[in-house]
Amino acid sequence: MKKKVVLAYSGGLDTSVILKWLQLEKNLDVIAFIADVGQKDELEAAKKNAKKMGAYKVIVKDLKSIFVKEYIYPMFRCNTLYEGTYLLGTAIARPLIAKTQMEVAKSFKAEYVSHGATGKGNDQIRFELGYYAHDKNIKVIAPWREWKLNSRIKLINYANKHNIPLMGKTSKEPPYSMDANLLHVSYEGKILENPWKQPEQKMFRITKNPEKCSSKGEYIEIGFLKGDPITINKKKLPPEKIIDSLNVIGGKHGIGRKDIVENRTVGMKSRGVYETPGGEILLIAHRAIESLTLDGPSIMLKDEIMPKYAKLIYDGLWFSPERKMLQALINESQKNVSGEVRLFLRQGNISLIGRKSKKTLYNHKLATFEEDNLYDQKDAEGFIKLKALRFRN
Repeated sequence: MKKKVVLAYSGGLDTSVILKWLQLEKNLDVIAFIADVGQKDELEAAKKNAKKMGAYKVIVKDLKSIFVKEYIYPMFRCNTLYEGTYLLGTAIARPLIAKTQMEVAKSFKAEYVSHGATGKGNDQIRFELGYYAHDKNIKVIAPWREWKLNSRIKLINYANKHNIPLMGKTSKEPPYSMDANLLHVSYEGKILENPWKQPEQKMFRITKNPEKCSSKGEYIEIGFLKGDPITINKKKLPPEKIIDSLNVIGGKHGIGRKDIVENRTVGMKSRGVYETPGGEILLIAHRAIESLTLDGPSIMLKDEIMPKYAKLIYDGLWFSPERKMLQALINESQKNVSGEVRLFLRQGNISLIGRKSKKTLYNHKLATFEEDNLYDQKDAEGFIKLKALRFRN
């Protein structure tokens, strides 16, 4: 009886070749695990192709709701950006996929798990740390660190040789390395390997070219409860619909394109292009509601820990004790972060128009430049003298 391996399968070039390679080279029964984290149209084709290639089982898990509630929302409570720009769309999905993949492995008593991440990238770390966090004895097969198929051209040749069904134009030319989920779409490879070259407009999938967007723009209102978005234009929606709707609205106005040269965990720099329309909107809106409902020292503390928190996620340490400790602090900060934020979207830009909250710390009577009875301006003199003691002695 053959041993079993659970493969994190997407249906793309890499994992399609890996599915067949695990059968031919490792003599294993392959359970193709497809995590539905919002990649939409790729799912049915991936499932069909896995069956064609003789997968022992094809398991599809709908993880969209969990993905948003337990991963995306907790991350956005911290206004998380890696190296000041990246909204971590790929990094935040990997721990959930790895955790669920391990659950599948346990249910089938599989001795092995496998993934399609390369030996140069971050995802190999994210997947494998996720595996070991749930079973320290699991055996991992990472084909990119074993085989000699070390280029996209070699993968395509292998696929054609073994009649491996591939999606789109993959069978003719190397594709962009792409990752899609509910939060974003990312692209690497091809022309993007030259950081001076402009991305091709035809590459983008969910955002319209800002130059081609309507000049009229659109107002949008987002409601928050304890740090998480719950309404769009006063309509209550489930978490996955919130993100999906913000993606559609933002994409229509060219919001959320980012061209980044980032520092990978393994030490090299890489260039990636990202579409994260809903995430860009949510980040600005969340910071806006926090500006009303959090005091200054709390905002400063959150801003100080954010880069550390972002690096933990980027490096695949979602299940680490230190991430959980930071998360507890972040969650505590969100108890009063409730209210509404109004934004204006136009041709790739997001303008903050207004914000309000029943939990507001903003006091108009105290802040006004007009006459008031709450603040004695003479008190500032003593405060300044005390702050200036080190300069005056």
